[in-house]
Amino acid sequence: MINQQKVIVIGAGFAGIAAATTLAQQGFAVTVVEKNDRVGGRARVFQAEGFTFDMGPSWYWMPDIFEQYFNLFGKKVADYYDLHRLSPSYTVIFGENDFVDIPSEMSALKALFESYEAGSGAKLDEFLAQAAYKYKVGINEFVYKPSLSITEFFNIKYLFDAIKLQIFDSFASHARKFFSHPKLLKIVEFPVLFLGATPEKTPAMYSLMNYADMALGTWYPMGGMGKIIEAMQRLAEEKGVKFLLNHEVQSFDYQENTIVKVRTNQGELQADAVVASADYAHIDQQVLPPQFRNYTAEYWDSRVMAPSCLIFYLGINKRLQNLQHHNLFFDEDFAIHAQEIYEEPKWPSKPLFYVSAPSKTDSSVAPDGCENLFVLVPVAPDLEDNEQTRQKYYDLVMNRLEKLTKQSIKDAVIYKRSFAHKDFKADYHSFKGNAYGLANTLRQTAILKPSLKNKKLKNLYYTGQLTVPGPGVPPSLISGQVVAKEVQKSFV
Repeated sequence: MINQQKVIVIGAGFAGIAAATTLAQQGFAVTVVEKNDRVGGRARVFQAEGFTFDMGPSWYWMPDIFEQYFNLFGKKVADYYDLHRLSPSYTVIFGENDFVDIPSEMSALKALFESYEAGSGAKLDEFLAQAAYKYKVGINEFVYKPSLSITEFFNIKYLFDAIKLQIFDSFASHARKFFSHPKLLKIVEFPVLFLGATPEKTPAMYSLMNYADMALGTWYPMGGMGKIIEAMQRLAEEKGVKFLLNHEVQSFDYQENTIVKVRTNQGELQADAVVASADYAHIDQQVLPPQFRNYTAEYWDSRVMAPSCLIFYLGINKRLQNLQHHNLFFDEDFAIHAQEIYEEPKWPSKPLFYVSAPSKTDSSVAPDGCENLFVLVPVAPDLEDNEQTRQKYYDLVMNRLEKLTKQSIKDAVIYKRSFAHKDFKADYHSFKGNAYGLANTLRQTAILKPSLKNKKLKNLYYTGQLTVPGPGVPPSLISGQVVAKEVQKSFV
């Protein structure tokens, strides 16, 4: 290939930095332009009143994907940050005085299942064996495909794998072949909550998430999830990637169906290829003129989106009891909340919620004697978002949190910030204010996702949570690598 072709990557999130670093490793001159004042995308970090808050992702699953990423460049995770496995992995709160710690050790986890349902320990082995196969095939073979053509999957082995992956079975029916106790079903179904559909409409293939959860474990990078972004930026810069912050892309200059310049609010940059890691729908509908768009407005409006969320970042001036690092509050009806996210979108009546207290593991994220809380309520995308609604749900969730953990908390809050639909749109141009990208439904899988390549411009590509392989931090890392290979092919 010809070295030093110029590639512009739009957006400095996981996918964008992964694409930029992979391209730089291949000899391209890469510049990342980022509209915000710091890198990270949804995984940005901010500090306030002595607290360090991760703004978005808080679960570190699939450690093998991170390790493989750094290995591509002759590095390992330990070169950049200290990874700690959480034990217990997390706690599920089913109601008052009904807290269930999910053990990190498999023998203890099987014993927990057995305590609820005789024979379920052995069933868990069988369930996870199938999930392990799905993880191995799904992660190592399918998700690294660009999904540009159905011919990528014309292989007898892939047909056999697709059947074994249970793409056409629902997660809900699959789980009920192994377990019947309501609490066990909630535990195994929770990882699909953010995939964009109810368990009844999510392919059984996604039990691979249970393997990631229960077998591979829940981890935490000391210092916070922002340490991953710091590591990725440092590695990118070691490879020669340049980062331009506060540069918002406004338009492109074209010549013979090729982008030749990227126009930002701070000037122009020349480009031989462009990788859009910004919101796909925004680039497609707002930045590109109609003749160069991949899709219509009607197409985007018909997409099934994963949830948005209402987040509260809270600094507490005391240590709290009865909380672990990760806490899932399932004290209300899961089915009703799911219905209000996916089937009849509305602000939820009795929402489930999640609380992360990283200061339980890491003293560096809060002042001495204080607690750092990240409180998240999953909600439907494209809802009206105002301060009155945010306050209503803050009071609702905090009252339940106080009641269930048996302590006063609201009067100890010394820092509070909220983040929801309006902020996702303002900070990330997020389509319909979604938080997690495109839903992982059967009709939005592989070649049925928005294409990673522009169909009308020779040198425009897309990466991130609205294209293949899908939403989540590990898939975004993979998405950046996949698109980099496609860019490289065009210059060979």
